[in-house]
Amino acid sequence: MLTLKLLREQPDFVIRKLAVKNFDAKEIVEKINLLDVERRACQTELDACLAEQKKLAAKIGGLMKEGKREEAEAVKSQVAELKSKSAELDARGQKAQEETLSLLVLLPNLPCDAVPAGKTAEDNVVVKMGNEIPDLGPDALPHWELAKKLDIIDFDLGVKLTGAGFPVYKGKGARLQRALINYFLDINTKAGYLEVEPPVMVNEASGFGTGQLPDKEGQMYHANLDNFYLVPTAEVPVTNIYRDVILGSNDFPVKMTAYTPCFRREAGSYGKDVRGLNRLHQFDKVEIVRIEKPENSYAALDEMIAHVEGIVMSLGLPYRILRLCGGDMSFTSAITYDFEVYSAAQGRWLEISSVSNFESYQANRLKLRYRTEDGKTELAHTLNGSSLALPRVVAALLENNQKDGKIIIPEALRPYTGFDVID
Repeated sequence: MLTLKLLREQPDFVIRKLAVKNFDAKEIVEKINLLDVERRACQTELDACLAEQKKLAAKIGGLMKEGKREEAEAVKSQVAELKSKSAELDARGQKAQEETLSLLVLLPNLPCDAVPAGKTAEDNVVVKMGNEIPDLGPDALPHWELAKKLDIIDFDLGVKLTGAGFPVYKGKGARLQRALINYFLDINTKAGYLEVEPPVMVNEASGFGTGQLPDKEGQMYHANLDNFYLVPTAEVPVTNIYRDVILGSNDFPVKMTAYTPCFRREAGSYGKDVRGLNRLHQFDKVEIVRIEKPENSYAALDEMIAHVEGIVMSLGLPYRILRLCGGDMSFTSAITYDFEVYSAAQGRWLEISSVSNFESYQANRLKLRYRTEDGKTELAHTLNGSSLALPRVVAALLENNQKDGKIIIPEALRPYTGFDVID
């Protein structure tokens, strides 16, 4: 959430920056600033009323002691009028504050200067590519056919048990899932990330804190009776660990990693682009989250990108890193880099990770602050990244490593799977 101070002092800057995200903020920014003027005027008048009430209340006692009962009663009438006026001013101020908040949450985060202009994914910028794309020949099978042939993922059984987008992993397919999760967590913890195991359901305050609510209700599964939400990513519960927290200057960096199943409705198109593991309603993902001082957050972002790149390289998957344009970025992000791996049998790139810096946007919603060396409190910066989302990693591993009807397991994974091939 953007700060009122920023909107008050630099409205034109905010409007100009949000235009990079193809968001017209002019009307909302103007309404917020008008409401802020009204709220502050109400508060100033309320403070004056309360001070006058206090002064008159002290005067009443003196008049009563002096036996000036009529004068005391007159002053009491003044106090009653001031109390009524104070209640009215307080209600007006509260209403203005509530209306301000309802508008503030409609404004996306500002993109940083490095974000390219653009409207769709076609305008994203490829900043790096790595690992060679294998030549599989004309007989290569897509992962959904390989999975059925090798009996390691059962999509039809998932439909029977739940519905489309809820696959059942079997045998070496299930073992591969567990191996990838453990491998990713081990790499993250060796890099200094504290492993946590959070709940996979969160309350509304947590969804608001990281920006999923009120923006993405339609994408989240909701347990109506308890008003809990199934997590769309571990980012939500992990970042919210520090909701309403004031960190010390020496508490940085905060680095956490977590595995959770993730749940997303993912309503969309049909066809090969969403077949098999390409788009699921339930999937496994390992996440990394960092909380940093503002002056260190972009160095931390670079470290996170390099960290995720190292994991992808170790799996031998052809990859590319994209800097997202303004129109393709999330509501809460200041800058995002996507990692995609090449699926050789499908002949297309598949997203497996997003690494983002939210600057102070989430921290303002979370009331996540730190105390500076001079004792002041400032908003921290939050960052997160997938390291990694499993479904499309598995899709690319199966497709790119098929040979003579078998799947060759990358060497880095073999200590975790306990086998070299799936046949």
